[in-house]
Amino acid sequence: MPELPEVETIARDLRGLVAGARIVGTRSNWPRTVRSHDLDAFATAVSGREVVAIGRRGKQLLIMLDPVPLAAAVRGSAARVDPGAGSIDPEPAEPAVLTVHLKMTGQLFVVPAGTPQDRHVHLVFELSDGRELRFRDMRKFGRIGLYRRDVETGVPPKGEADGVLPRGAEPLSDEFTLELFFEMLGVRRGRLKTLLMNQDFLAGVGNIYADEALWQARLHPLREARSLRPDEVRRLYGALLGVLSEAVMRRGSSVDDYTAPEGDGSMQEHLAVYQRGGEPCLRCGRLIRRIVVGGRSTHFCGWCQRLPAGHRAAVSKLAATTGPATAAAADRPRRGPRWTELDGEGALGRTVDEETRARRLAANRRAAAARRASARLGGPA
Repeated sequence: MPELPEVETIARDLRGLVAGARIVGTRSNWPRTVRSHDLDAFATAVSGREVVAIGRRGKQLLIMLDPVPLAAAVRGSAARVDPGAGSIDPEPAEPAVLTVHLKMTGQLFVVPAGTPQDRHVHLVFELSDGRELRFRDMRKFGRIGLYRRDVETGVPPKGEADGVLPRGAEPLSDEFTLELFFEMLGVRRGRLKTLLMNQDFLAGVGNIYADEALWQARLHPLREARSLRPDEVRRLYGALLGVLSEAVMRRGSSVDDYTAPEGDGSMQEHLAVYQRGGEPCLRCGRLIRRIVVGGRSTHFCGWCQRLPAGHRAAVSKLAATTGPATAAAADRPRRGPRWTELDGEGALGRTVDEETRARRLAANRRAAAARRASARLGGPA
């Protein structure tokens, strides 16, 4: 799932692409993509609104809209759309915000209207200048909601979208000071890896950057938060800010399906432990280990990030869930196809000849795979 650096990169890209654009319509082939309205009510509530700003809260995008829906302006009446509890009423008009949770495979692209569209595009915002903002989501887990917006905070007012946005501190904000981090850790229990990924504790940190920050701070992922000494808290604070800031500068980590509207990131080429199970530690040369914590792969150096002696017995079974030998295969980098890599009709920007060639290559790959499978079973080649 894209984390803070990836979502921040998308927000910055969109700022330059759609800030000031006006939405004139929407279309969708997957109603569950919209979490706050049915599709007709959603289209009515967003049509005519101008994108005034793009922000972020944790791992979610915030697309802020002005208070003038097209439907209300055209009708000039007090007609009301009631899209359901907790959703925006466009009459009278109010400032609004779109919350966009990409989840595992969500992607956003801005393209000219008429650009070929593949079957994984589930929501399209039609813009008045002839472009479209497309939400593509191969696994259909992503969710978009429309809510009233507090003009001071940029987020829905209290009680408007409970459970939608994280409550944790923003680690790259001015408010996230070392003193605040000391206070936050002082009232929390639990192990560091689990705590850092808790979005109601720290918004935006996920599997990649929790592993990286703990490695930089030389802290074991199974260490209890309450056991940290003041110097260790300082190291962890500095590591969090350092790795997140570097990842934002490098446009995030393009592993799995993450890409931004203006292209991929490069932070994956600079990760010290994530997806490097079984490889040498960049600091000491010993093998990076991989274990499973809370159902998530966790990567660390058992030498550089040692547990205090008194903690080892309590976590010995969990720490042995996956060793370095099996981790290498499990951590082999992978990613889903980009639009430009899709086969068949609707791949982005392909000519007829390119479509034909792509289908032929796909057929050849399937035939070769069938021959290999037959050979393994002892059948005819």
